[in-house]
Amino acid sequence: MSTRASRVWYPGGPHGFRGETPPITTSLFTGVYSVVPTRRRRFLWAAWWTAPPQAEPFLRPDASSGGARTLAEARAAAERAAGRSLVAIEARWAGAWVRVLRGDPPWPAPRPERSEAPAAAAPPSGSKTWALGVLGLAPGATPDEIKRAFRGAALRTHPDRGGDDAAFIDARRAFDVALASAEARARRPARKG
Repeated sequence: MSTRASRVWYPGGPHGFRGETPPITTSLFTGVYSVVPTRRRRFLWAAWWTAPPQAEPFLRPDASSGGARTLAEARAAAERAAGRSLVAIEARWAGAWVRVLRGDPPWPAPRPERSEAPAAAAPPSGSKTWALGVLGLAPGATPDEIKRAFRGAALRTHPDRGGDDAAFIDARRAFDVALASAEARARRPARKG
């Protein structure tokens, strides 16, 4: 562990400090790094060694980089940048940095809680109506429309992109049900009328 003396800045007074002697605070902080996988199957690391990461306001890392092929390579690059050994922390910190780099807020907005709606109001899970509703499609959608809608839902809900596991699984199940229904409808002979 390393010690770091830091001064607390007070406006006013001689040399920017109030009083004759500026207050000195000593804090112990071990440098940390966080690693997340990227879409291209590489790893992005972010490292903090001057101050611990904080959520509000989000504290930028002291250094970061992507492109490491392994976790060990990401750790070595982070430690090389810091000039000392670092301790691993949760991947959510590097994920927050990735969202900041994309121009998004570091922490996704909390999802609104589900209201207690009566069970009869929603179609049963696994039905064709449910599947079309999850994908945002109208009855009679073509297989191409279903595939396009699933791609959009997958991009919004995939856990690697900040989505929810359960929502992605629902989107995948809805895609399977809706596509099977559309293909069965396409195989039926046309009615004579």
